[in-house]
Amino acid sequence: MTNQENTINTLNQLLAHVRLELRHAEIDSAELDARLLVQHYTGFTLTDIVIRADATVSHSVLEDVFAAVQRRLNGEPVHRIIGEREFYGLNFKLNADTLEPRPDTEALIGLVLPFLQQQVAQKSFTDFIDMGTGTGAIAITLLHEVHEARGVAVDIAAGALQAARVNAKAAGVSSRLAVLQSDWFDAVRGKYDLIVSNPPYIPAKIVLELDKGVKDFDPRRALDGGEDGLNFYRSLAAKGADYLHDNGMIAVEIGAGQAPDIETIFAEHGFKLTGDAEDLGGHKRALSFQR
Repeated sequence: MTNQENTINTLNQLLAHVRLELRHAEIDSAELDARLLVQHYTGFTLTDIVIRADATVSHSVLEDVFAAVQRRLNGEPVHRIIGEREFYGLNFKLNADTLEPRPDTEALIGLVLPFLQQQVAQKSFTDFIDMGTGTGAIAITLLHEVHEARGVAVDIAAGALQAARVNAKAAGVSSRLAVLQSDWFDAVRGKYDLIVSNPPYIPAKIVLELDKGVKDFDPRRALDGGEDGLNFYRSLAAKGADYLHDNGMIAVEIGAGQAPDIETIFAEHGFKLTGDAEDLGGHKRALSFQR
């Protein structure tokens, strides 16, 4: 510890110190990051921070917080440091094989929920497959929202599937989620009402230009969509019909500005655009297709 850090004893002092360190580093989210780090390592809640500001923090916890702050100053995202991130009201554990669930993906959830609910109304159950599941955020959220649904979470990375298992158990949906290690459709069998995916969609050359917190800490294969960022949409469009029930749907998250090209790719394989949804920034972020 530095001399300054040795003078820190209370929760309030610790939060103020972390906030100042992050501000000095010109981290845009300094206020939120400071609170998240302090809450995570001390175990104090947001309410505690307000009403127990003078609570004493142990020496070992202080050391943990200061080490975490150094990681943040080195560019590691705060949710990577604490190992989890909230999405759609659920907490998802992260590891080196997973992306962080991000708010933009809520557009995809909102787009497909009515379709799944319609399937349930028609036949009392529904099934789907989540391609490139990562943490399992999409599949688990859909299962949490639609109790009559069953899902298969597919990923090539064993670590991602392990995270999905842990997260499914925490959300109480394990009994309705199967996990499958597969290089895209290679090991997939059967037909489903819905294929949903947030695939890698960043052009390869752009990946290297991304913010340090993304390019240095997110798994490359979960970002890189090939030369033009569209490789995985081509695979979904070319092979997806083989894994869909009649009137089944494919729904995907997309990058900003990619909608026209992706609509063309699906049209070439007999799919028609049936819906879209915008993210919080007003960008078209999710598309749905049916044959």
